[in-house]
Amino acid sequence: MEYIIKGRRPENVFRFFEDICAIPHGSGNEKGIADYIEGFARSRGFLYTRDHVNNIFIKKSATAGRENEPPIMLQAHTDMVCEKNEGTEHDFLTDPLELYIEDGWLHARGTTLGGDDGIGVAIMLAILDGAVASHPTIECLFTTSEETGMDGVINFDFSQVSARRLVNLDAADISTVICGCAGGLRAVLSFDGALSENKKSAVTAKIGGLAGGHSGENINDGRANANKLMGRFLSMLGELSIVSVNGGGKVNAIPRECVATFAIDDVSYIQSLAASFEAEIKNELSEDDREFFVQVTPAGVPELAFSEEFSRRIVNMMVTVPSGVLKMSNKVKGLVEYSRNLGVIRTDCDKIEFLFLDRSGINAQLDLSCREFSALAELLGAELKIDNRYGGWDFAEKSPLREKYSEAFLRVMGKPAQVESIHAGLECGYIIEKIPDMDIISVAPNLVAIHSPDERLDLCSVEDMFKIINEMLAK
Repeated sequence: MEYIIKGRRPENVFRFFEDICAIPHGSGNEKGIADYIEGFARSRGFLYTRDHVNNIFIKKSATAGRENEPPIMLQAHTDMVCEKNEGTEHDFLTDPLELYIEDGWLHARGTTLGGDDGIGVAIMLAILDGAVASHPTIECLFTTSEETGMDGVINFDFSQVSARRLVNLDAADISTVICGCAGGLRAVLSFDGALSENKKSAVTAKIGGLAGGHSGENINDGRANANKLMGRFLSMLGELSIVSVNGGGKVNAIPRECVATFAIDDVSYIQSLAASFEAEIKNELSEDDREFFVQVTPAGVPELAFSEEFSRRIVNMMVTVPSGVLKMSNKVKGLVEYSRNLGVIRTDCDKIEFLFLDRSGINAQLDLSCREFSALAELLGAELKIDNRYGGWDFAEKSPLREKYSEAFLRVMGKPAQVESIHAGLECGYIIEKIPDMDIISVAPNLVAIHSPDERLDLCSVEDMFKIINEMLAK
């Protein structure tokens, strides 16, 4: 394999990361990356376990003279969000990522990079491979399916863990030490409707050009949701019969595109209405969404369409259900306390489904979220499924690990690290439920636009991050 990252340290971190990028490892497809990590552990003689969901747990003995120190655990997830630009030919089940470097940042051509959380995995492999000269006993946990519900960490047997200090490597800003995160839940509202014969002309409307992004990290950046904008557009058209509506790719990503095909009595005015709608919305959008567009094309006369009554329920759902920031924290300035992301709308034969991800650090707020979804399902005649609920991770007033890391950060970077809680969900919330006395921090190199094809990794920050972790382990 020919590597493209050359002349940069730590060389073994980048080699491992490029190896990871060559192995398809989207959520639910982690067998290949698990095989790679297991082969790594076996070839080096480490004690390890691999479970039925492809979590891998590896132990490395302390270096000489540090055998009596308490162990420390490192943790990252092996799956990635698979998103690509329209027109990009890439099969995430079989194809390696196509990497390139621009202005010191590593990108994948037309797709997500998987730096979230491949770079965390690579750092752990490098440490296990001997890149840190002095350290206590190290336990490394590689989890699966974090991006689609944290199924890996939920199924892991934590009785194997002896460490009570954990460095999670699933953050995105080297200057920040994360010490708390939101919990969340996923909800699916399903509408069953009967398709009937259609004799009206149809139109396909497409909304695109939006920035999208992570539904936790970017939910407060003012970025538009393509599914919500499509609902707004359809609500202007009066009576129509939906043929299909599909928007968004992942429930934890702000949708960048939405496409709806619908039959209507008069299609002559749709084009001019779309143009005026596009101009109207552009005046409202942030600079991140400057490429926004509305495209309308004829769709012939489809044989089947949903009834106008059913279509009205779908449009009502799209236009009324809130999505975005629902409440800011009264205690922490600038912190989102409660949010909802209408991440996916999909049509499957005679069913239309809405997929949501709600986040909050307050359990009572998530309880309310469940009741709100139940009320929506009752009002609009939908079937509701709520799953993958996970708890938050509360900020600890005292954290020896945070202090040690902050001291190492100051020595390496020459400035203090920022300490904060975030609105995104991390596996730390579930881990603290299983091991309440675990002292946890979450750190990582600089990653931008995660969960979108614009994702990129700051190569210089990888070297700095490794120096900081090395310094912390050495002390």
